[in-house]
Amino acid sequence: MRVANTTVRAVNGLTARWAAGAKGGTVLSAPGVWPLLALLADGAAGEARSELAEALGVSADRAAAAARELLAGLGAVRGLETALGLWTGRALEPRGEWTAGLPAGAHGVLTGEAGTDGPALDGWAARRTGGLIERMPVAVTPETELVLASALALRTRWLRPFDETYLAPESGPWQGRELRGLERQSVLLDRIGVADTPGGHLTELKVLGDTAVDVHLLLGEEGMAPGGVLGAGVGILADARRVTPGSRLPSGEVGPGLVVGRERTMTPRPPTLDVTTVAYGVTSDHDLLEHAGVFGLAAAALPVPGHFPGISAYPLRVDTARQSARARFDASGFEAAAVTAVGMVAAGVPELRWLSTTVRAVFDRPFGFLAVHRHSRLVLAAGWVDDPEPYREDEGDPPR
Repeated sequence: MRVANTTVRAVNGLTARWAAGAKGGTVLSAPGVWPLLALLADGAAGEARSELAEALGVSADRAAAAARELLAGLGAVRGLETALGLWTGRALEPRGEWTAGLPAGAHGVLTGEAGTDGPALDGWAARRTGGLIERMPVAVTPETELVLASALALRTRWLRPFDETYLAPESGPWQGRELRGLERQSVLLDRIGVADTPGGHLTELKVLGDTAVDVHLLLGEEGMAPGGVLGAGVGILADARRVTPGSRLPSGEVGPGLVVGRERTMTPRPPTLDVTTVAYGVTSDHDLLEHAGVFGLAAAALPVPGHFPGISAYPLRVDTARQSARARFDASGFEAAAVTAVGMVAAGVPELRWLSTTVRAVFDRPFGFLAVHRHSRLVLAAGWVDDPEPYREDEGDPPR
């Protein structure tokens, strides 16, 4: 994947800011949002343009080019399917210079009939994600003039699968639960490491996939918030020197959930890394306007004209912006999908009201995860696990 480092840093920066407000089990995909914000910034003016550029981390003048570069780069990742779609009302004529950079065949038409448009957009979401996301996250109404959407679907198989087992944590939030555990042994000690981050120590385990997409499991110190763990995980992607690899760790309890032991043996024996974690599935629905400041959409949602003259002469404002996402981690691999959509309506007479923005390696307790493209270090999906899959008697080994 060939994407400029500045763009990767900008997208990962959005991941960190978005994840900072994470609470409970969640999954999110900044690469699903970032290109949409960039295309909006390209057609925006005034305060809306400034806010979008700040959220993007790149200037509005180069946002569209960066979005096209990112989409092309994502399309080159094995196991990752991406798509971009634009639908406009019959009366709205988008400017040719704005639509020129969209993929061929991306532009469709809204009929104005919710019973027709809704199923059509839901079908697009399902097809583009292989059925992982069945519905478009925004509802289409007769007032909807424009929908801009992206879809991502990622599937990777582990280079070395896990064995399924029974896991019953003896302490922590999952104490007393019977869980679907995953375990495996390796001689590659540096697949795990410990980082000293501003919020506390963090244990990072890299699980390598067969498509150059890896999943990093992140276990923080007890009391670290989900957003702090995920933000620290994104931070060490840009500076791997902050991580002390497993082969260089001293003996004893060296990090959250991580113990290093050394003993004398009568015969040579290679070092081993024993890992136990849990299978999990996470689904989330995000209302981006609830965190409009994170995404640069506060001004763009105000009911006044003039926000997007570069998109159309028709006055538009953002009416809804949402993402539906899901992720699953099991013994054989990882899959994730996200559909993100922005719905726009005609901008009317200003309303006199306040705009209120609210910004809210035994992995046997809640932990974070990042799905990372190995070479560019772009985070494709991030999430937090607090409700792993239960153990079932007809699966895995019997309780020990």
